[in-house]
Amino acid sequence: MRTFSVVRAVALVAAMSSAFAAATPASAAVTVAVSPTQVSLPANGTHQFSATVSGSTDQNVTWLVNGVPGGAPSLGTISTSGVYTAPAGAPASFTATVTAQAEAAPLANGAAAVAVAASTYSGAMYYVATTGSDSANGSATAPWRTIQHAMNAVPAGATVQVAGGTYNELVTITHSGSATAGYITLTSAPGQTATIDGTGLGIPQGQQGLVTLQNVSYVRVVGLQLQNYTSNSSSLVPLGIYVVGSGNHIEIRNNHIHNIVTTVKTSSGDAFGLAVYGNATTPISNLIIDDNELDHLTLGYSESLSVNGNVQNWQVTNNKVHDNNNIGIVAIGFEGTAPNSSLDQARNGWIAGNTVYNISSASNPAYNNQPSADGIYVDGGTQITIEWNNVQVADLGIELASEHYGRVTSYVTARNNLVLYSNIAGISIGGYKASVGGTSHCTIVNNTLFQNDALLSGSGEFQVQYNASNNLFANNILYANGQGLLVNSFVASSTAPVTLKNDLFYTSDAGASAYWIWNNTTYTDLGSFQQASKNETNGLLADPLFRSATTPDLQLSAGSPAINTGVNLGLAAEGVYDYAGSSRTTSSGLIDRGAYQN
Repeated sequence: MRTFSVVRAVALVAAMSSAFAAATPASAAVTVAVSPTQVSLPANGTHQFSATVSGSTDQNVTWLVNGVPGGAPSLGTISTSGVYTAPAGAPASFTATVTAQAEAAPLANGAAAVAVAASTYSGAMYYVATTGSDSANGSATAPWRTIQHAMNAVPAGATVQVAGGTYNELVTITHSGSATAGYITLTSAPGQTATIDGTGLGIPQGQQGLVTLQNVSYVRVVGLQLQNYTSNSSSLVPLGIYVVGSGNHIEIRNNHIHNIVTTVKTSSGDAFGLAVYGNATTPISNLIIDDNELDHLTLGYSESLSVNGNVQNWQVTNNKVHDNNNIGIVAIGFEGTAPNSSLDQARNGWIAGNTVYNISSASNPAYNNQPSADGIYVDGGTQITIEWNNVQVADLGIELASEHYGRVTSYVTARNNLVLYSNIAGISIGGYKASVGGTSHCTIVNNTLFQNDALLSGSGEFQVQYNASNNLFANNILYANGQGLLVNSFVASSTAPVTLKNDLFYTSDAGASAYWIWNNTTYTDLGSFQQASKNETNGLLADPLFRSATTPDLQLSAGSPAINTGVNLGLAAEGVYDYAGSSRTTSSGLIDRGAYQN
């Protein structure tokens, strides 16, 4: 299993201006020029870019940073009007690439290079140790005893370094850093692990984290272990880390969260590993959740890692989420979390480089022990990019849907992901029944789906359910198990829920049992499916020639029919890199099918 490093992505962007020119050749008729072409910015600096589209009356462009529409906190974000904002806390200087892609001609784009300076914050250091005293001064030689005392006492810009050992306390952070003074940082001492253990502790606010960040900005929580927090009541919800209210520039990095438990065996029992609840009119923004591990969580009706409500400009990257009895990673909208319904939607997010495995509700009594847990789930979110993730042995690998009638997950791009051995479907769109919400304007491209629906439920590799419209599914490789079900669009509808284009299909028994369901009718050969669905004109039923279908190694061998046969949909859809970090297209603009570029 693989984690794609954001640091690695930053290291690669120095050559991205030329790579973009090669990867996405402009239409001969349409060109895009970005002005200025080079700029240098300090941490948290901003700059207005402009784009001129020549050869088209449509001047609308999509703005991206390093290939991510809208950017992300660690890359810098960009508004729909072209205002780029550099990261506030970059650990080292780097070069970002700002790109404008013509909406009228997706292969036409122009780029600018932004040299971003590293953060220069250097605040005071304070210390906590199990041998300390809260009546001491918090110095290295006279550390405090409790983390809570330290977080109450330190000023903006300070770092609280916690010595290795076990701290049986709840920590609530209500003091903020600032753009001028810097972050308040809570971290384990170098080479040591500070463990916050919830054994025997109550849940005083009804919903409480071992570490709670409440209405704070410029705060980091780094390198802690959080464990053993349990509820025996449906009215009490334990969490490992809880970010709530409003705030900006929050970083949750390198923490290990495990054994957070609800013992309630009905759907009224809840526990979370890490949850972000934007429940104010001012959003939680510029949020980084990176390189954490969340495992062995007993979650009841809740999720391992959740971003919910009024949360914008956020990233969930390089995390390892595994061996939990409900959803792995989820972005949620329309649950009534935010006070204003127009803001009640996780948006402008980046879910990238995560490793998610062994996620199942099959032993979760809150779900009557039925397998229905997603590895990665967008439930009513919008404007989210999902890429470079490895999802294995979840009930459903990736799901884009909404559980609220009249609401949809929208404008989500899932690209360059591996989805393997799901218990039910590999990728699923549309609501689970007609009376809930659905999926609209979502793009699912260049993913590799391998032997999903292990329970032979009849869901298949790609499942299309209720209330889906205006979606695109293209350049994917679908390699089914012996059941042979590749596409399952079982809802009879006069309007096509999704356009399928240029996908490669195969089954583990040489294609003999391959079948497709469209409009609730079964087709046992690709030609009949193409004719009935009016899709997949360039679809192909052929062995993708993976390097190994037993290990498995899903990179393409020489001679694979997937090589150079994809359709180039433009940078905003395809991204800059494939799953392995290679350029997504060749110098001539050709693109492979599946998650790997040969």
